Amino acid sequence: MALIDMMHSVLENSGLLALWETLAPWLALDERQLIFVIATPVFIAVAVWEYLKIRHNPKLMDVPEAIRNFMLGAGYQTTELLFAGIIAFPVYALCYHYRLFDIELNAFTAVLTFIGVDFCYYWMHRSSHRIRWFWAAHVVHHSSERLNFSTAMRQSATNIFNGNWAFYLPMALLGFNPVWIGVAYALSLVYQFFIHTTLIHRLPAAVEWVFNTPSHHRAHHGRNRQYIDRNYGGVLIIWDRLFNSFVPESDDLPPTYGIPRQVHSNNLLVLWTHEYVDMFRDMGKPGSLSSRLKHLWKPPEWQRPVSQEPVTHYEPAHSEPDRR
Repeated sequence: MALIDMMHSVLENSGLLALWETLAPWLALDERQLIFVIATPVFIAVAVWEYLKIRHNPKLMDVPEAIRNFMLGAGYQTTELLFAGIIAFPVYALCYHYRLFDIELNAFTAVLTFIGVDFCYYWMHRSSHRIRWFWAAHVVHHSSERLNFSTAMRQSATNIFNGNWAFYLPMALLGFNPVWIGVAYALSLVYQFFIHTTLIHRLPAAVEWVFNTPSHHRAHHGRNRQYIDRNYGGVLIIWDRLFNSFVPESDDLPPTYGIPRQVHSNNLLVLWTHEYVDMFRDMGKPGSLSSRLKHLWKPPEWQRPVSQEPVTHYEPAHSEPDRR
């Protein structure tokens, strides 16, 4: 018996192979995690290079915060790994089972998958800013007052529970395989890591027009009034140009990073949960059930009038600070 057969026999007798065959379908959606594992050494190397460039500027780099950002990212990856297959994948499998078309993977459909995922990402990201339930998780990413490569890792461990993965379900219904949707999504996030920096000013005009770049993303992270809720694109910035949410970074008004109502805490649990606490506190104020529930889907800055009278959606006045 060959040595490889002996090793396989040990695994078979251990029951591990049977367990893996049972678990593998539940973990299939997280093939994307393999991409993150492969990319992580590159992320770390690039972050170290950036640190050497900006380490003497406290406005750009704070080492304890950078370490905390990676810890926040580790929490996000852990909950995604543990729960994505249990929560999201069965829904994707159900949608794919009732798909409208059988789409085979080839060069053309691979590109189409990537463009479709980027389009869905735009609306997911836009909703994450304009619907408070989604913002409660996404706010973690925006709560740093610095922008560097470590900020890209600053994510919420609650993302998988918020359900923003549902924005990609229409692709599975159309016939795109959920595994490849996940892979395209992971590649998009890998790209987006590299736009979280102040070291790259602007790229050639043609690139700036089509793609999301460090300049566009610096504007997205700005809490200046003109930058708030702009530039939602993932890889492509053309969606923002099409749907009137694009704003260029201004040399005359550099972005000030963070959120208007800044949270100063080093506690990971506080950073992950502070907006949920505020949201549920707002929901707990006196009023009808329907008015309380509006806090879940209204924009983050929306508040019920003190009089508790019915109110329609309004945009905050220029003198009123954004609650985020």
